[in-house]
Amino acid sequence: MTKRGWKEAAERGASFAVNKGTYLTEGNMVRQILLFTIPLFLGNILQQLYNTVDVAVVGRYVSSAALAAVGSSSPIINILVGFYSGVSTGACAVIARLFGAEERKQMQQAVHTTLWLTLLLGGCSMVFGIVASPTILRLMRAPEDVFVEAVVYLRIYFCGIWALMLYNMGSAILQAVGDSKRPLYFLCFTSGVNIVLDVLFVVVFHWGIAGVAWATVIAQALSAALVLWVLYRQQDLFGLRPREIRCHRAFLSQVLQIGLPSGLQRSITSISNAMVQSYVNLFGTMVMAGFSAYMKVDVFLGLPMQSLSLAIVTFVGQNMGAGKLERAKKGVFVTAVLVCVINISCCLFLWLFGREVLGIFSTDQTVLDYGEQILRQLLPFYFLLGLAQLYAGALRGFGDAVAPMGIMIGCYVVLRQVFLWAATRVFHSVDIIIWNYPITWFAAFAVVFLYYKRGKWQTKESKVK
Repeated sequence: MTKRGWKEAAERGASFAVNKGTYLTEGNMVRQILLFTIPLFLGNILQQLYNTVDVAVVGRYVSSAALAAVGSSSPIINILVGFYSGVSTGACAVIARLFGAEERKQMQQAVHTTLWLTLLLGGCSMVFGIVASPTILRLMRAPEDVFVEAVVYLRIYFCGIWALMLYNMGSAILQAVGDSKRPLYFLCFTSGVNIVLDVLFVVVFHWGIAGVAWATVIAQALSAALVLWVLYRQQDLFGLRPREIRCHRAFLSQVLQIGLPSGLQRSITSISNAMVQSYVNLFGTMVMAGFSAYMKVDVFLGLPMQSLSLAIVTFVGQNMGAGKLERAKKGVFVTAVLVCVINISCCLFLWLFGREVLGIFSTDQTVLDYGEQILRQLLPFYFLLGLAQLYAGALRGFGDAVAPMGIMIGCYVVLRQVFLWAATRVFHSVDIIIWNYPITWFAAFAVVFLYYKRGKWQTKESKVK
């Protein structure tokens, strides 16, 4: 079937038609990248609101200890979520290439394979998280005054981890064919549900930290149900049938070839961040709370960069599938400029109003002092993190996931932990712990950019067989 014929068939056969902007292989790339990225960015903001609202509610209506408990749980959650997000990136790259190459039947098999993998990983993650939460928190040296509440929050959160994974994979499938809008619509609805339930469970029912955890689980289950419903309804494009969800080994291999290195890199980096949290924990509850508040701001500050890096995977994937290498490379350059412009603008805003933003998460002035101190140390260097993420995403879109994995693990794990181990033996200060971030961001950007410019990824197999 031709590209035009496939579009027309999808419009006739599906309640939700594939819009004209689905194909990113022709037209003004700046406009296409921005239009594709904006829904991703807004959707990521709404998804982050789940945990952020949890932090804000417990910080204001429960206690600083509860705020520290939720914050100390976040790195653990990020380990598994980071791994799964990497696998989703692999699925997005594979499906985007198949879509660009107009291989409809193969794309449908890839979709069913990714959902099979999602169900498998989701079940394993849920069991692991529920059983291992106390042990992991002990390894992170969580203080006794937050330990019990952290275990409660973490175990309830893991009860719904399968729903988060299903939503993320379903969204990756939609994004692969150029649809970044409907995941945003669903998150608008479920984020509202999460906020209402947070207030209801904590302020009205007084369930404490368990209330915000259950509110998040319910909201995530709703978002998973909605995205799966769309995949099921759009038959002419995805051909999704529950009975057809099975493992097609060829596509599982392709998804894992890109997704596994990316997932391992993200989860191992999250483990490294959890180890950074363990260093911060040594300075007491107030420093932990300030660091937790900063980390919530850090997440939102990173969302434009994360969204652009996800967009470039789809852009490069579709153009590689269509055999347009030069357009793919030009799109990477254009997106790098966008990363710098957007990042500098956001950092200037937070330099002026960072304390007010941190005040969303706590009213304790000591907590705000620590949070603002950390934020101002790091703001001038965030563009390095954004560029490192962008070029790593571009390499994955080109089909080379092993090199960015090695680079990121080497910088964000090995170099970071060596620096912390050595520096904390000389200086007993929170500042020296924080400085590990700009040092490792610069190292990661420098190495991944040099690798990209040397073009070794062009020798890799970049076409879907």
